[in-house]
Amino acid sequence: MTKDELITAVIKSCKDEDLTKRLVADIIDATFGSIAKSIKKDKRFAYPSFGTFTVRNRKARKGRNPQTGAEIKIKASKTVGFKPAPTLKGSL
Repeated sequence: MTKDELITAVIKSCKDEDLTKRLVADIIDATFGSIAKSIKKDKRFAYPSFGTFTVRNRKARKGRNPQTGAEIKIKASKTVGFKPAPTLKGSL
């Protein structure tokens, strides 16, 4: 699903006929912005019946350059992981 498809789906699911595509896009952008800030600040964001986003640490490791086959060092990094709620997982 693309952002445009999400906006269209939200408009269709709402009963208010005064919603514009621009307004819904602003709301969705604000929502995801708030989620990102929460993950940065609290290291997690949970939404009941959907799941939990958490910051995960990746260890440094060795990898290979796919073009040359040479071994390279990959630095340790942080990423965001997602664990679905049992309700969501059961509906898949």
